[in-house]
Formats: sequence, structure tokens, C-alpha cells
Amino acid sequence: MKLFTGKRTRSALRAFGTVSVVAALAVPVTAPTAAAAPAVIPPGLSCHTGKHAVDEYTGYALCRNNGSRTQTFWVHLVCGWAPDVDGNRVTLRPGESGQSTAHCGKIGTGIGEIHVRP
Repeated sequence: MKLFTGKRTRSALRAFGTVSVVAALAVPVTAPTAAAAPAVIPPGLSCHTGKHAVDEYTGYALCRNNGSRTQTFWVHLVCGWAPDVDGNRVTLRPGESGQSTAHCGKIGTGIGEIHVRP
């Protein structure tokens, strides 16, 4: 019993095999870039990050400068389908607290990650 006969069947199988190999090779290449490294809060700052209680597209970083020098920070939002955004720059003297906020575009899928940038 012959399961596969003719040039068309062999060509279709060859094409399927090629597509399968390309798809298999594409997964390992893209998989590591999809996982983002955990956010590191700059030294001397203690921060709390989160999404706005009413608007899931607005994120914030509330930070306190526990260090001995003036520091500037801002919130960075990873916004899914919409472009990533940065919040306002906030400069804190030692002992001060402040908040940076940003808003993802509505065309996106909302906030995926929140980072504090120095």
C-alpha cells in the first residue's frame, strides 16, 4: 500500500517540512526576548509601583530617597501593543518622596510591566 505518490504530494510534504523546520527554529529565537528581566530599583530609593485603581492604563512609581544624595527617577511602562511610555522625571533630595505617572495608549492591551528608571 502506497500512502504518498506523485510529484505534487512530495512537493507538498517537502514544503510542509520546510515550514515546520522554520517554525521550530523561530520559537527558540523569539522566546528569550519575550521574557523581560525583572526591574531593578536604583540604589538609595525605596519604591512602590502599581496601576491606578480606576484606570488600568495608568501606572505609577511612588519613591522615597533613603540615600545621601539627590536622585532623579521616572516610571517606565511596557504597554503591550501600544508604544512603551515614560512618566515625568522626579528629583528627590535625601528624605523626600515623590511620584511619577505615565499612561499607556488605549489602542494597546494595557500595562504589562512597570519599571523604575534612574
